[in-house]
Amino acid sequence: MPLTAEPLTDEATGTFRIGDGPTVRRLGFGAMCLTGPGIWGEPEDPDECRRVLRRAVELGVNLIDTANSYGPKVSERLIAEALHPYPDDLVIATKGGLTRSGPGQWSRNGRPEHLREACEDSLQRLRLDRIELYQLHAPDEKVPYEESLGALIELRDEGKIAHIGLSNVSVAQLQQGLAMTEIVTVQNRYNLSDRASEDVLDACTERGIGFIPWFPLATGALAQPGGPLDEVAQAHDATPSQIALAWLLAHSPIMLPIPGTSKVAHLEDNIAAAQVRLDDDEVRALEEAAG
Repeated sequence: MPLTAEPLTDEATGTFRIGDGPTVRRLGFGAMCLTGPGIWGEPEDPDECRRVLRRAVELGVNLIDTANSYGPKVSERLIAEALHPYPDDLVIATKGGLTRSGPGQWSRNGRPEHLREACEDSLQRLRLDRIELYQLHAPDEKVPYEESLGALIELRDEGKIAHIGLSNVSVAQLQQGLAMTEIVTVQNRYNLSDRASEDVLDACTERGIGFIPWFPLATGALAQPGGPLDEVAQAHDATPSQIALAWLLAHSPIMLPIPGTSKVAHLEDNIAAAQVRLDDDEVRALEEAAG
């Protein structure tokens, strides 16, 4: 029988502690898709998006990742509309450092004054006094990295954010950040078919830093009928996407996948992936097939 969603447990997903702060289950929710096409404007069905958020929490998700640039502003607003006042164990992570000019258009802005404004706007939209995890969305080559990160350190010292994360960084940029302050998470593109950030994952593993893979469900040609991912999926009565998530959870204990969707049915499919237990041979076969 196909897998059906069951409430997440610490045992099913494993857990990860955000710095010296809260502990979260390792299967979270990414809120980028709660917008219009091109991650721009309002979603086609805002009510369904709010239902997705409520259902995620009902199913035990206690890490939701978003950004001020999703919409822009739309994703954060919907999260507050759907979930505020928030459950005590819910961690909302957001980001600043990208600006938008239209659908699919992203520009980097790491100026300290912009990051401060972005953070304060996020606090207001999310109806929070403090953001538990605030991430620099991407380094800006036009702004010294230490100035961008310095703005987040100031915001943390002022009590507006609790912990600092980085996104879209190299090992060198992570090391530069660590020389300045504690970094608790890194969010880079990473999935079964795209492991270009494996060196960053290794660096995070060495230091106990959480790794949040964005675009976690991409599988490329691996999911073709009769292929290795399809074979493992059939063996578990699962979908290729569920196996891709199960592989991420099995690949590293610091992995924090955040699959996103705007549909409740798809959310439930993703949550059901926590029930899949891949053995070592299956994990190795998938990795070898991915190259």
